[in-house]
Amino acid sequence: METQKIQWDAKDKLEQAYLLGTTDKQSQKIGDFLTIGRDIGNHLQIIDPFVSSRHVRIEKRERGYLLRDLQSRNGTFVNGTRVIEAYLHNNDTIMVGESRFVFSKFQQPFNPMTSKNQDWNQQLSRLPAVANTDYTVLILGPSGSGKEVVAHWIHQNSHRKEAPYITINCSALSENLIESELFGHLKGSFTGATENRKGAFEAARGGTLFLDEIGDLPLSLQPKLLRALENKEIRPVGSDRSIKTDVRIIAATHKNLKQKVVKGEFREDLFHRLNICRVTPPALIDRMEDFEALLYQFCKEQKVAFTFAAIENLKNHSWPGNIRELKNLVVRSAAYFPGHRIQAEDLEQLLDLNGERESFSVLEAEDDLPPLKEIERNLIIQKLQQYYGNQRKAAEELRMPKSTLHDKLKAYSIDARHFKKRGRI
Repeated sequence: METQKIQWDAKDKLEQAYLLGTTDKQSQKIGDFLTIGRDIGNHLQIIDPFVSSRHVRIEKRERGYLLRDLQSRNGTFVNGTRVIEAYLHNNDTIMVGESRFVFSKFQQPFNPMTSKNQDWNQQLSRLPAVANTDYTVLILGPSGSGKEVVAHWIHQNSHRKEAPYITINCSALSENLIESELFGHLKGSFTGATENRKGAFEAARGGTLFLDEIGDLPLSLQPKLLRALENKEIRPVGSDRSIKTDVRIIAATHKNLKQKVVKGEFREDLFHRLNICRVTPPALIDRMEDFEALLYQFCKEQKVAFTFAAIENLKNHSWPGNIRELKNLVVRSAAYFPGHRIQAEDLEQLLDLNGERESFSVLEAEDDLPPLKEIERNLIIQKLQQYYGNQRKAAEELRMPKSTLHDKLKAYSIDARHFKKRGRI
């Protein structure tokens, strides 16, 4: 998916534009022209006493999209200023009567299952084939990178889509409760078990069970999960009978499972049983090609607009919270500045800059690394510093494939975002 630059000049190639209203009915694609007014003959009819019969027209010109007020009684406002004619820029806010619109210029609405990042898009292109199987999927990626979005998409595009989609967060439950949550229990099997209860495996029968934060699954429970996956059967707590299962498993974690296997904190056989189809969503800072499209999507949902200068400054943020942090920022913008186009100077109130500096002020070294590995780790850090966190350039300098460098960053607990060249917000 391509996004158009926010600023315009006569050389800009005209792509499809959209007028985004407060409801889907008021959101329109702009072709060669679009009219707005109270009459039914307009492309977009607004029943509002402050709107004229034919109020405003937006038409496609060689230079860009031109808005023309059609001698309306109460006027048309662009970014708070009454205008007669004005060329529109991406994220301009338009007021017609009491209705507010955002002008957005993109080739097509954002599809979260495509990416301009070549590596990530290659993974996404395989998802339809993965969805059509019943194989277990392991999603490995940093917190906030969209692992649950990927899991839900796989379910919605599988033959199990009409059946339940159940999520269990393995880090949110105590070791005593999680076995019951997964496999169910019989009445009286433990204190507080006042009735029979189905677990997640049974609740998701015929559908998909998403095990989020699988890296936090207690070690004592891992053999039981392995047996459930291998034998396709479970045994509720307190029961002496096994129940056949029919469920597709998708697991996800932000933790390095290979390291946990080495440390004895995660069973190797369970890791290999889960790791049949693997998806690795990148951190937002590693797929900045998609930044404007993601921002646009969240702005559309929240009816928020950012100036060009604000967007450029946002690109200099390192986004430790990834896509979740970006979405929260847009939601926060709607709460803090309702009806206001977000300026660059507003960003200090919206971004947690102190928390970001604290998160990345120190790199934690691995304990007790062998001397040769310590040398390798320090060399990787040196090259990342030299190239401001650019993994491709660092890998070229180190004469290793980028995928190998990526694996070594995980193995040595190095966060490449720490080295990103920082701009002023």
